[in-house]
Amino acid sequence: MMGIPHFRFSLSWPRILPNGTGAINQKGLDFYDRLVDDCLEQSITPWVTLYHWDLPQQLENLGGWTNRDVVGWFESYSEICANKLGDRVKNWMVLNEPMAFCGAGYFLGIHAPGKTGRKNFTRAALHASLSLARGADVLRATAQNPHIGSTFSMSHVEPISSSLRDIEAADRVDHLLNFFFIHPALGKGFPLDKLKFLNQITDHMKPDDEKNLKANLDFIGLQNYTREVVKHSWITPFIKASMVSAKKRSVPYTEMGWEVWPDSIYQSIKKVSAIPNAPPIFITENGAAFKDTLDAEGRVIDERRKQYLQDHIGMVMKARSEGHDVRGYFVWSLTDNFEWAEGYRPRFGLVHINYDDGLKRTIKESGHWYASHIRSQQP
Repeated sequence: MMGIPHFRFSLSWPRILPNGTGAINQKGLDFYDRLVDDCLEQSITPWVTLYHWDLPQQLENLGGWTNRDVVGWFESYSEICANKLGDRVKNWMVLNEPMAFCGAGYFLGIHAPGKTGRKNFTRAALHASLSLARGADVLRATAQNPHIGSTFSMSHVEPISSSLRDIEAADRVDHLLNFFFIHPALGKGFPLDKLKFLNQITDHMKPDDEKNLKANLDFIGLQNYTREVVKHSWITPFIKASMVSAKKRSVPYTEMGWEVWPDSIYQSIKKVSAIPNAPPIFITENGAAFKDTLDAEGRVIDERRKQYLQDHIGMVMKARSEGHDVRGYFVWSLTDNFEWAEGYRPRFGLVHINYDDGLKRTIKESGHWYASHIRSQQP
């Protein structure tokens, strides 16, 4: 109905391997087998993400991403997926936003599994980076003619003032949020010169780890929603910097509290393009959560989301016109979704889901606009 020719979705590790390793849940694997077939029958190209933050509980009980064995567990899981789907799925993403699940889950403790501290984070970050490279190798060896990437969250970061302390604080935040995982994946190593408080990551490394961090990627999945404005903060542990919220700055923001600032996606594309030997870019997530309601006629008139998408897609096209190698764009998200720690409250979808009426779907005005935009771009 909407004519979207590409569909990005994620595989669930617990659905395929309920215990994380060992016996396969054949019904779970067959579900994805049918989903891929249905996409192809509808002339929709599937784009599959191997890991989108749902680690099997039994593996978390063993330490999860802080346990070095996770690299081998993930390798086995990747091989099962590639063997089952790799004859039909060409486009693969290995990990979704490692900074999010390592940083929010093992450093700040605001996402599952709720762990905190530098030691947890540095272990998880190292093992996630090694798993990213290992997963890409498995896909390369197992799937047929694969096109492999991994996704990284990126927000343009600016200092709140021109003071040297604020500039240096913003630079530290930029390297932590935006480059801590993408640099090792591209063979540049962790940016520890800018983040000396994370130097203990080297204590967990074995002799071959440095070279094994580099991932054989065909593209970078760039995921952008907002920008961050940063000030120096003595009281913030380790990084000595803090974010200044959009609300405090009296600028427009979404239901997530994220500033609406379309130039961020343009600046983020430029940053990735500037990395030496960086592969092509796909925008694999971009979107906004606003408070959506059904009107008396059963419509969702979401003008703010439509404007957000128009402005951000315009910035992507601007980057392309300047020669930056951006080859595709995915909205987050097709339907309203479970938004992790925030639950079902924030609505990102082009399609409204009525949670009180049998999950009834309604295409929002932004969805109708997006479908029309796609048709206008087709030859």
